[in-house]
Formats: sequence, C-alpha cells, structure tokens
Amino acid sequence: MKLTGNTILITGGSRGIGRAFAEALHDRGNQVIITGRDPALLDAICAQRPGMTGLPLELGDPASLAQVAEVVHARFPSLNVLMANAGISRAEDLASGHWDDLDAEAIVDTNILGVLRTVATFLPLLTRQRSATLMATSSSLAFLPLASLPTYCASKAFLHSWLVSLRHQLRHLPVDVLELSPPYVQTGLTGAAQASDPRAMPVQDYVQQVLLKLERGDHPRGEVLLDADQARRWAERDGTYDAIFALMNPE
Repeated sequence: MKLTGNTILITGGSRGIGRAFAEALHDRGNQVIITGRDPALLDAICAQRPGMTGLPLELGDPASLAQVAEVVHARFPSLNVLMANAGISRAEDLASGHWDDLDAEAIVDTNILGVLRTVATFLPLLTRQRSATLMATSSSLAFLPLASLPTYCASKAFLHSWLVSLRHQLRHLPVDVLELSPPYVQTGLTGAAQASDPRAMPVQDYVQQVLLKLERGDHPRGEVLLDADQARRWAERDGTYDAIFALMNPE
C-alpha cells in the first residue's frame, strides 16, 4: 500500500488508534476524513490540522451513515482507502448474576454490524478506483481471548473470519482487504487506566510499526500483525494455547 496521495476515510478517527492513524497519514500528505460521535472534538482536531475533514457519525443510526456517505460521495469521489476502525469494549461478568444483554448488544452493534454497514456503504466507491485498500481494526484477542471481555473478544473473532471471506469475495477486484490486529495499546478503549498503563504499547509506536509494515507490504494473508503477537496468533497450531490462555487469564 502506498502511504501518500490517498483519500482516506477513518471511522472512529477522533480518538485512540484511529486518531493516531489519521494524524500520521495526514502528516504524509494524504487527504484524511475522520468520523466520530463528538462534533466538538472533531472540529477541534480538524482546526489543528488544515485540510483534514471531520464528519459526525453514529454507526447505529442508518440515517447518520447515509448522511456521511452522501457527503463523501459528493466531496471525495477519489476515496481509495477505508479504515473501519470504530469499536467499543466493555467488561462483562456472567458469573455475577447481574448480567444483562445491553453491553453485549452495544458491542455487537458497533464492532460487528458497524463494520459491516460501513464496508457495504463505501465499497462501491472503493471499487471505482484503480487501486484501493479496505482495512478493519480487529484485535490480537480475536485469536486468544481475555476472559473478562467475552463479547468484545468474540466480536473481533467474528470480524477476523468475516474479513477472510470478504477478501476471497473481492479477490478479482482492485481492493486489498487488510485486518489490523492491535495488541494492548495505550488508548481509552477500556477506560482511563489503559491510556497510561505502562504494560500497554504506546499508540504512536504501534502506528509507526504498522505503517512500516504497510509500506513494505508485510501483511501475509492480509493480516497486519506485530511480530510480538505472532505467538498468540498461532498458539492453537503451536500447542501453546492453554499455557498462554492461563497467563492471560490467571485463576
């Protein structure tokens, strides 16, 4: 994937990994459009970065997605990179006796249906380009779950499988389908503590390593996975699944 001269749409681009990618790609001279739920935050980000465009989007609202699509089709017909990045994570304890389906429903609606809706909306525009890239943000937890986040991890496992099928379906079209699988990164995904957790990878370090892999075309099977996360990716094949699961999920 070339990293300059693109027109890029990033959902969930006002915070965390999405924002870090948006800023890094904007610095490389790309036209970047970001979406998010907070119009004031979008305005503040774009005010600091002339040429960047922010569009409010509520993925669970079909009318909101339709409005964004109308703007993008009209103003950015050369869109050739889509990063379906918006996602949420919430801890769940089914053993507590107080579980209800509200958190799980929100995760499924954003992490699964939100990605599917986004891809379906903008894929026709991508296929008009001579070369395009579709990226979706999964997680290294798609391969080996953190048990305190059951629906979140399952949503990313769903996304991994879905992207494999999508990649096959689009194999004769000029659209590369890539899966980003971040490790534990310093963002606010699970709350304020994660953003400063020294065990988490600094978000800028993650983004720079991913950009280097994209520039080199280092994404076998369409998976953009850091070297340190290969052990989890192949734990089942390597016979280390139980041992790594136990380390991640102590008694």
